[in-house]
Amino acid sequence: MNGGETMVDAAVVGLGWWGRQMVRCLRKGSGKIALARAVDTDPDAARRFAGQHGVTLSTNVQDVLDDPAVDALILGLPHSLHEEYILRAAAAGKHVFCEKPLCLTRASAERAVAACNRAGVVLGIGHERRFEGPMAEIKRMIDAGELGTLMHAEADFSHDKFDALTADNWRGSTEEAPAAGMTGMGVHLTDGFINMLGPVAEVYAVTAKRVLPLPTGDLVSVLLTFESGATGFVSAVSATPFYGRYAVFGADAWVEARDDEHPEAGGVTHLTVCRKGGKPETRDHEPQDTVLANLEAFADAAEGRADYPFTDAQKIANVAVLEAVTESARTGRPVRLAGN
Repeated sequence: MNGGETMVDAAVVGLGWWGRQMVRCLRKGSGKIALARAVDTDPDAARRFAGQHGVTLSTNVQDVLDDPAVDALILGLPHSLHEEYILRAAAAGKHVFCEKPLCLTRASAERAVAACNRAGVVLGIGHERRFEGPMAEIKRMIDAGELGTLMHAEADFSHDKFDALTADNWRGSTEEAPAAGMTGMGVHLTDGFINMLGPVAEVYAVTAKRVLPLPTGDLVSVLLTFESGATGFVSAVSATPFYGRYAVFGADAWVEARDDEHPEAGGVTHLTVCRKGGKPETRDHEPQDTVLANLEAFADAAEGRADYPFTDAQKIANVAVLEAVTESARTGRPVRLAGN
């Protein structure tokens, strides 16, 4: 309990790389959400980690679905399993927080969102970059009209964390991770675009396989057109030292956030603003625990204390962009999104 607030007790499902990160995050302590237990189908691989972190481990998700002490599930599973486990959680009356991407197709995302709405449970999504101070400031500036008419946005998110992956790893498969780094990195950037610039009308994507053995490739470049008429560009490279940049250009000003390190490692973000007739001005932002901030926002929504800052339309729209990027990369042609 914290100041009279009730706590959400959550189970982490899947103790791979990111599932373990979620356990470590929750073990830091929060007055809003706590780790109740974990599930992994490979107990030999997970048992030592669970023991080190004092986590009760199960090999069957039904154990947590049937447990009245568990309020929510946090999914750290391969992407193709997201819809199935969201539907199972909703049917059991459990809130569910899903790592990105929410699903791999628009139809799948629509089913997941609809199931949670019918069950009256909150569906969270692991786009923690919205909770970064610089990203929130860019959003504030846009909403306040400080950039003027929005013209263009550019975002790059690259790292070499996949250097050690073998060709058979699910994170590099064309089924689980289509369009190279789009599912691992690009969807964070397009979520930011949708949140700040609105719906996407068309995408044109190119992928390439340069140095890594991953079937999906190791780089993706995407041109986007927004319904407003603004344009955008996203790139993600899975085989280069870390690089992170997010910029929005308006008729009256431009703003850019540039990261020193991968968000997982912390590091300073340099936020630069240049207004018409002026010179660029830079202010540094210290690192924040945005993963925990997102989980706490999810818990607040689950307890009815606040609305979750992702709309259903935004959750579905970002998956629709991923699906369109995948199709464009496959066919070599621009893809119009449904309704445009």
